[in-house]
Amino acid sequence: MIGDQDNLDDMLWYDDENEESDDGEVVFESESYNEINGESGQEAEKSMISDDLPVLPLRGVVVYPMMWLPLTIGQQRSINLVEDALPESRIIALVTSRDESVEEPLPAEIYEIGTAAQVHRVLKAPDGTIRLAVQGLERIRIREYIQEKPYLRARVEVLPETVEESLEVEALTRAVQDLFRRLVELDGQMPDELAVMAANVENARQLAYLVASSMRLELADAQQMLEIDSVQEKLLRLTQLLNKEVDVLELGHKIQSQAQGEMERMQRDFFLREQLKAIQRELGEEDEQAADIRELEERIEAAGLSEEAQKEAQRELNRMRRMPIQAAEYSVIKTYLDLMVSLPWQKTTEDNLDINHARNVLNEDHYGLDEIKDRILEYLAVRKLRFDRKDERTGEGEEDVRDKIRREREGVVLCFVGPPGVGKTSLGISIARATNRKFVRLALGGVRDEAEIRGFRRTYIGAMPGRVIQSLRRIESKNPVFMLDEVDKLGRDFRGDPTSALLEVLDPEQNREFRDHYLDVPFDLSQVMFITTANVLDTIPSPLRDRMEIIQLSSYTEDEKVKIAEGYLVPRQIKENGLRAGELSFTETALREMVQGYTREAGVRNLEREIGKVCRKFAARIAADEVSEDMVIDAVDLPIYLGKRKFFSEEIADRLQIPGVAVGLSWTMTGGDILFFEATKMPGRKGFVLTGQLGDVMKESAQAALSYVRSRARDLGIDPSFFQDLDIHLHIPAGSLPKDGPSAGVTMVTAIASLLTGRPVKSNIGMTGEVTLRGKVLPIGGLKEKVLAAARVGLDTVILPKRNEADLEDIPENVRDEMNFVLVDTVDEVLAAALDAPTNDAGGNGVVLSPAVQDGALNQDDAEEEPSGQQVDYVSS
Repeated sequence: MIGDQDNLDDMLWYDDENEESDDGEVVFESESYNEINGESGQEAEKSMISDDLPVLPLRGVVVYPMMWLPLTIGQQRSINLVEDALPESRIIALVTSRDESVEEPLPAEIYEIGTAAQVHRVLKAPDGTIRLAVQGLERIRIREYIQEKPYLRARVEVLPETVEESLEVEALTRAVQDLFRRLVELDGQMPDELAVMAANVENARQLAYLVASSMRLELADAQQMLEIDSVQEKLLRLTQLLNKEVDVLELGHKIQSQAQGEMERMQRDFFLREQLKAIQRELGEEDEQAADIRELEERIEAAGLSEEAQKEAQRELNRMRRMPIQAAEYSVIKTYLDLMVSLPWQKTTEDNLDINHARNVLNEDHYGLDEIKDRILEYLAVRKLRFDRKDERTGEGEEDVRDKIRREREGVVLCFVGPPGVGKTSLGISIARATNRKFVRLALGGVRDEAEIRGFRRTYIGAMPGRVIQSLRRIESKNPVFMLDEVDKLGRDFRGDPTSALLEVLDPEQNREFRDHYLDVPFDLSQVMFITTANVLDTIPSPLRDRMEIIQLSSYTEDEKVKIAEGYLVPRQIKENGLRAGELSFTETALREMVQGYTREAGVRNLEREIGKVCRKFAARIAADEVSEDMVIDAVDLPIYLGKRKFFSEEIADRLQIPGVAVGLSWTMTGGDILFFEATKMPGRKGFVLTGQLGDVMKESAQAALSYVRSRARDLGIDPSFFQDLDIHLHIPAGSLPKDGPSAGVTMVTAIASLLTGRPVKSNIGMTGEVTLRGKVLPIGGLKEKVLAAARVGLDTVILPKRNEADLEDIPENVRDEMNFVLVDTVDEVLAAALDAPTNDAGGNGVVLSPAVQDGALNQDDAEEEPSGQQVDYVSS
């Protein structure tokens, strides 16, 4: 195969006499092919080239016609070619390999177009390699390979270029000569004779090949130059490549001159600083470098670093002593040491272990949320017991016991999951206040780079520590309450996966030695109380979920929102808007009207905005002297301050009078909601249309619902062949909202059964549950939010899976008392509870259910039990 291309002028063996040189044995040399044949031009070249040539693959080099080139070969296959084929004919085919890393390329790995070349000199070197001096003759195309062993041989055809004679060719020729002259001037490695040679070439074809062989072209570009048929096109392509190369070299010269100027400036600064040092020594003053090192030594000694961090700090400080202050690395080391000594290696805040104090603080800031409050109190109680029983640790002083308790594994990584506005973030601030710890919040929404968590390695310019270490440095405490907000909105791309970096941060077994890439020494995070927040769990990877204690925050009921407004939101807004206590108050009726008519959310964020809007308008009236006495806002006053009502309750009774309409309950990121399922029929042939922007899971549930109704048509009192001449259309309004999930199965079955039996669905009933083809009703998730949504719109009966009976304990007691829950195991029980008496409406056929269905009996007693699973409906905009 072919080795590196050498310069002909540097080859000692390239002489005009047949004698052995110092480099090896001369096998043969020949005269120019034109001299042998007495011919010149392309016709002479064609006559010399046979249609059957040995093929020598080249690696990393393209040989052009009319060009001389030395080649070195060492592969056995290529040596066989020289030994066997050259004695017969000194003309060979030189074709470039597509991949220069392949030692012995196959025919398929070699370009089809190459150059027929004449071998003028062959020399065997002492190291066993063979050196050739070749001259390109003419372009050729390989038609087919006729031999692969012991060397390649192929049938070829000559491909002469198309030589145009026009003004365009002349203009391109001059442009190439000018650009090449500029390239030679800019490139210090090209001899000036090349530019003179190119300027004296009159043949456009020869000029194109001369310039292309002299440039440092990529292999693909060099091969492209050979394959272009038109000389004019070759010159045009060469002009583009020359322009690019000249631009690169000019930019390089510009950068070099700028760097030279910078070096001169730095040299001047160095001399001035040395003079300044000499003046300071004469005056007995300390120089800047000595002051920096002395300050860092004192801070390192007082920082209380770990053993490994102490060694690293001393090593960097010693490097800093031996380095001039103007060196770029000096400021990098100084910044690194400044960060290291600024971290809270031993700084902590003393926990307030008073359980009653913590309970009072949590109750002052938040209404409800008993599960979370109990978990925080449990944590404080455990730490209090461990500290109070320190006397049982014999032989240890109080400070030793306190230090050991502080170092013991705390293992507190809580994850608050709930809809927006329910108080997840503000709860973290209350926990910090209750425990007397500092609070730091890190927003993770949209973070895509792993280095945001772990930091950047110091090898990068402008490197910095991760946001975890930066936050601890800013808060100056080793045991804060650290809130990682919106952990479910972390992204991932080619820069890394931040959720994987959080695995070490949130693992109590690993974060004792958390190693930031920038810091590069272990830092103890085990005393940090980590709290993460999320709206949904589905986007959080399971390994990360496994490291956190999940606590669900459900949406607030109407009564809870009113109490939160009375106890927390109204006083805060009155204070923030510059009003005095008592100047403005709200009746319970007004607050309830705000909740029902002006907000539609799971939390209280928008409710607080509406209260603030009323307070601001009232403050404006006071400032304008339009109000002279205290004012009480009632429900009738709200349109004056807030405008017309924004939300209205659904007229459920009117919509359910027609058979084929049922009310389903759904879960959304902002709480629960209701959905109407509308079914209608029309003449057709077995068509089933689904609309309302439904997801794949919901479409499958609809198909299963229709299949169930068709399989039970006789028991439902429906003609078994009803589908032969009908099309059914099932639509879920609010079509702009995507909908998905399996829990709408019972609602779809009920809507279709109501349509076909002519029995409307009772107007006071909402339902949820997944169905199977066997008629089983499987459990669902998000029950609390769904029931609260039903109560909000005035439904007093909810049909739900029997397996969700235990989840009723999560529903507030006042809502449970007002609601009637129908627990079902089968679809028959659903239809018996949901369908009303038949009507005369044309939407149904007036038939009644069979007695078995009316009694809620199972349709297939021998059916296997379907596996249960927690499923959640999603309705998101």
